[in-house]
Amino acid sequence: MYDLHPSKPLNGNVYDGYPAIIEKLQEALAGYDHAVLTLDFYHGVSNENVLTELIDALSPNTILFADAAKKSEEEIQDILGRQITDDRVFGILTTEVLDSLFDPSKVEELRSHIGDGLTIIYGVGASLIHPGDVHVYFDITRWEIQLRYRAGMDNWGAQNYDDDILRKYKRGYFVEWRIFDRYKFKVLPDCDFYVDASTLGHPKMIDMDTYKKGMNLFSTSPFRLVPYFDEGVWGGTWMQEHFGLEPKEHNYAWCFDGVPEENSICLKIKDTLVDIPAINLVHAKPNHLLGRRVHARFGKEFPIRFDFLDTIHGGNLSLQVHPLTEYIQEHFGMHYTQDESYYILDAQPDAHVYLGLKEGVDFDAFIDDLHTSQETGCRFPDEKYINNIPVKKHDHVLIPAGTIHCSGAGTVVLEISATPYIFTFKLYDWGRVGLDGKPRPVNIERGKENIQQDRTTSWIMHNLIHREKVLEEKDNYTLERTGLHELEFIDTLRYSFDERVTIEMDDSVNMLNLVEGEAVQVVSPTQAFEPYTIHYAETFIVPAAVGTYQLVAMNGPVKVIRAKIRK
Repeated sequence: MYDLHPSKPLNGNVYDGYPAIIEKLQEALAGYDHAVLTLDFYHGVSNENVLTELIDALSPNTILFADAAKKSEEEIQDILGRQITDDRVFGILTTEVLDSLFDPSKVEELRSHIGDGLTIIYGVGASLIHPGDVHVYFDITRWEIQLRYRAGMDNWGAQNYDDDILRKYKRGYFVEWRIFDRYKFKVLPDCDFYVDASTLGHPKMIDMDTYKKGMNLFSTSPFRLVPYFDEGVWGGTWMQEHFGLEPKEHNYAWCFDGVPEENSICLKIKDTLVDIPAINLVHAKPNHLLGRRVHARFGKEFPIRFDFLDTIHGGNLSLQVHPLTEYIQEHFGMHYTQDESYYILDAQPDAHVYLGLKEGVDFDAFIDDLHTSQETGCRFPDEKYINNIPVKKHDHVLIPAGTIHCSGAGTVVLEISATPYIFTFKLYDWGRVGLDGKPRPVNIERGKENIQQDRTTSWIMHNLIHREKVLEEKDNYTLERTGLHELEFIDTLRYSFDERVTIEMDDSVNMLNLVEGEAVQVVSPTQAFEPYTIHYAETFIVPAAVGTYQLVAMNGPVKVIRAKIRK
């Protein structure tokens, strides 16, 4: 019953495919003797496909490609090189804007070619050349960008087609996506149309009134993000079996179904599915979605993340640690860090997690043995240094930043964490290489600077394991606080019931998952939104604007885990 492409129905105007889009743009341009059609792209949209299938079909008098006005790659490296860095995995979050990457003299040169009849300007930054008499924004989901990187697409104008996928992703995450997002959210309010260009050769266009109606819908009612699944060296078989996924060459390791910075939302308009990056919603409706309190604290960032890690019939994750707040601020420009937790959704009988140092460990010897293993390929003696803790279904393991950890084989982890999600310093990877045949990056020196040496067995068992506390209990209803640790800003609550519970939101967005049971309905006590059905293991979001909602158990007892930002 897990919905692989959840959507919300909306009455609006949609133009499905190039013929319908061409017809609508011709209609929009019909009143002009001389017109500029500006087609703004997020990098990843296929320039060639749009040129041959759309632009040529409109028979313009002049075609201008915005990339012709950008600075050279050498000049861009001078501006962004420090943020891009030489590191394979980590950069520094940039504060640059797209305007700084365009050459003013080249911009003026392109403008001088705008002539009589129809001029079409297309590409990244097209409206820097001219805002357009008709302005269209072509967008693309982050997952599709990553797939196109893997298929050989370069970073914007970098011509690094064969580069390591980690390096391409790093440049996107730390630099390009920040710049393109700033530009996108600046120009979108003035656009006439929005295009979902994530399916190559089959774009879907909506007008901006429909787009805004969609943002209003998602910011005032419960919804799911569109999940995506990825293979990994330690991947398992549970998600394929339970979610009905198509078999791949390698096992699925990850499911990203609660990461608004990477996932999308989907509108269903007249049977056409239109995917929109969920980060667009965060920027369009931050107070409605996040709540004023959370917006004031985090800005236009969604601070909670849910995802799945599947190691059933798979392997251990890498032994790892996440950076402390001051380290992530100083080294990467991120203002909060990757605190997290493992909620054990399912587990085999021998399931376990690795967590914290053992008592009395010689820390220098521990680091030396990590280096020795990395340099020689010999096995790291984890049993000498790291706690191996048995876990079972519905345990909740808390992992504040600075704590050594990893999930062992035999678990399905619902990872509940703060949103910064690539800041993992691998310490030991069990002698594996990545699916690309290259060694997976290990960052012992960075890890060494962040490992909290006092988080040893006794501290771990007292602070991070079995911290559940019953808050309310009555017939067929239990409310427990399961985490997170006092050092973390996320609260998690578990509701076990077989009828109905009412939840007050406390001006914080809620992210939830049905961790046991067939289904629940999310309903409004005031009928402010239509009842919304959630199935087992589906993550869903309730915007802060909802205020109060109810969960109704369907077909038997259920358990729901709920995350919110604590005061």
